[in-house]
Amino acid sequence: MHIPPFDNHNKAIVDVGNTHVPLTYFNIVKLKVGEMFDYRLAGYETCVVPATGTVTVEVAEQVFADIGTRGADVWDGDPEGVYVPTNASARITARTDTEVFIAGAQFAETLTPFAVRSGDIDLVQYGSDDTKTHRKIKHILGAGHHDRVGRLLVSELFTVGAGGWSGFPSHKHDTDRLPDETRHDECYNFRFKPDYGSGLQMLQRVDNEPGDAYHIINGSTVLIDNGYHPCCALPGYEMYYFTILGGLSQRSLKQYFQPTHAAQLHTIPGIMDMVETFK
Repeated sequence: MHIPPFDNHNKAIVDVGNTHVPLTYFNIVKLKVGEMFDYRLAGYETCVVPATGTVTVEVAEQVFADIGTRGADVWDGDPEGVYVPTNASARITARTDTEVFIAGAQFAETLTPFAVRSGDIDLVQYGSDDTKTHRKIKHILGAGHHDRVGRLLVSELFTVGAGGWSGFPSHKHDTDRLPDETRHDECYNFRFKPDYGSGLQMLQRVDNEPGDAYHIINGSTVLIDNGYHPCCALPGYEMYYFTILGGLSQRSLKQYFQPTHAAQLHTIPGIMDMVETFK
C-alpha cells in the first residue's frame, strides 16, 4: 500500500492496529524550536529518530539531551535515536526546528530506555555500481541492540550514486515458517535528492506472477504486508528510506529470497553481510 505525502499534523501515519501492517507503527512529528510533543503507546515499543534537527527526549524519568545532529536533510550526517519502552510516557522537546520519525513495533513487555548515538550506528555497505545495487545501510536498532529491544528493527537505507535498485534480489518475510522465513511487517518512508526525484516500489505477491507497482516520491510511505518488494530510484537521483520492521514471534529477521532471482545472491558483493546484520 502506498500513502502519498501529506500534512499529518503530528498524528500517526501508521497507527496501532493498522489493517495492513498491525505489527508496526509510524509517525512524523514536526516541531519548531521550543515546542514539545508527548506520547505513550500501550502495546508498542518505539524509537525516536530525528530526520533533521536536534531534540531532547524524556522517558521513564531519564533525560536524553541533544539527540540528532543533522541539518539540511537525511544525507547530512549519521542518525541518532532514543528507544522508548512499551507503555512508557515520552516527551520530545525541540532544541531546533526539527522533523522526527517515531518508529514502533508491537511488543508486550516494558524494557529500559536508552540512547543511540551516531557512534553506535551499525554501518553496512554492499552491492556495486556494475550490478546497479550499490547501497548503504545505517542500522539504528540493529544486531548490536539485540538484547535491549523486543521486536523492533529500525534502519536507514541509501542508494549509493544516482539511481539503482534496492532490496534485490527480491525477498519476502510475511510468513512465520522457521528456519526458512519469519513474519515481519514493514513500513518505509522515502526521501529523494534532489527532492523532486522519484522512484518505483514493486510488490510481487507470487513468484512469476504480475504484481503491483507504486510511483514513490519525496515523503511517500509504503506498507509491506506480503510479497517480494524491491524498489528503485530513477537515474540521476539519490534515494533514502527509513525502515521499520516489527516481528510476529521474534526480533531476528529471516528473509526468503524469491526463487526466480535467488541465484543473483552470488553476483552482488557483500549481500550476505547485509543479511547477517538483520539478525
